[in-house]
Amino acid sequence: MSGITLRWPWALLVGGILLLILLVLVFWFTRKKYLKPDAAKILSSKERLKTTLQALRNKHRKQTPGIRLLSWGLKTRLKGTAWSQYRTYKALVISCTALALLAFGCSVGLVSRPSSVEKLQTSSVSRNIVLCLDVSGSALPFDEQVISSYLQLVSKFKTERIGMSIFNSTSKTVFPLTDDYKLVTSELDSALTALKGVVNQTSINNMTTQQYQDINNFLSGTDNMKGSSSLIGDGLVSCENMLPGFSASAQTQQARVTPASIVLATDNILAGRPIYTLHQAVRLAKLNSIRVDGLYIGPNSSLSTPDAQAFKQQIDWEGGSFFSRQNGQSVEELVQSIEDQKITQKTKAQTVDITDNPDIWVIVLVALLCVLFLLLGWVRR
Repeated sequence: MSGITLRWPWALLVGGILLLILLVLVFWFTRKKYLKPDAAKILSSKERLKTTLQALRNKHRKQTPGIRLLSWGLKTRLKGTAWSQYRTYKALVISCTALALLAFGCSVGLVSRPSSVEKLQTSSVSRNIVLCLDVSGSALPFDEQVISSYLQLVSKFKTERIGMSIFNSTSKTVFPLTDDYKLVTSELDSALTALKGVVNQTSINNMTTQQYQDINNFLSGTDNMKGSSSLIGDGLVSCENMLPGFSASAQTQQARVTPASIVLATDNILAGRPIYTLHQAVRLAKLNSIRVDGLYIGPNSSLSTPDAQAFKQQIDWEGGSFFSRQNGQSVEELVQSIEDQKITQKTKAQTVDITDNPDIWVIVLVALLCVLFLLLGWVRR
């Protein structure tokens, strides 16, 4: 639904006041000033006028028998072309005055900022998704494949906002929540390029200077606590903190308007003393109504290890889905898992789009000014 409104309607009132003042000034300076003569002067003037008219009648009766002196006027004295030119001049002056008033009105209309208003009713399902990646020494050789999985995941989204954080002993935000998929893809491609040479120690030793610089730039800020590595709980809480409305002190279930998900990719090999254990971090996510899906990135042979099983147990307890990197269907299943979230809320919002729409006013004003300019030139001739 659309309509027209004035964003500065007070300009019409100001314009009307200015026009009224202008008309009063014009009337004041052009009005006829009549003097009130005394009675003697009135009688004297009447006698002189009567005598003069009688003399003129007697003198011109034979020469102009069809014209009475009292009927003489401007039309009588301006014969033929002169009278026609006078009438044209008078019409032009009136037209110029009318056009000037119209141009003034259009100018006031432009100042009042006519705008088009369009009300849109939108209905959509939106989600915030954070990609949470473990970049510790044990997980790093597998992260290239995880980034490839993330790229596949992103290619299947349309309206979701996506962010990414990486962690080792400390966390680093690669990019915040955004719906700019070009930016997301570009950042993931850069990460994929940086991680290509990281397979084992031999491949790391064979890196070029540029490759080493790329991986160093990507990992910068994730290893600021010496003696600790792969603090999964702290890394997960940092990812949760990227989501709007997250509360680290939540003790009861928090309602969430926009569904939120975290895709946690780790091998769950802890080395050090974290602030939050994985269980505490998962519990915080549950209290904040954040779904956590797990992507195990260790070798396939380690799926039955206590670390892998503990990871799966925590994800299952939180209500998320657990996947293995080796599973060729993991990305499709992960997308389907996100789509099937129980927290799905369609948001209906009425947005009002107000846009300046002076087009017709500008066209009319320019046309009036052009015609007025031509008429004024004609009047001056």
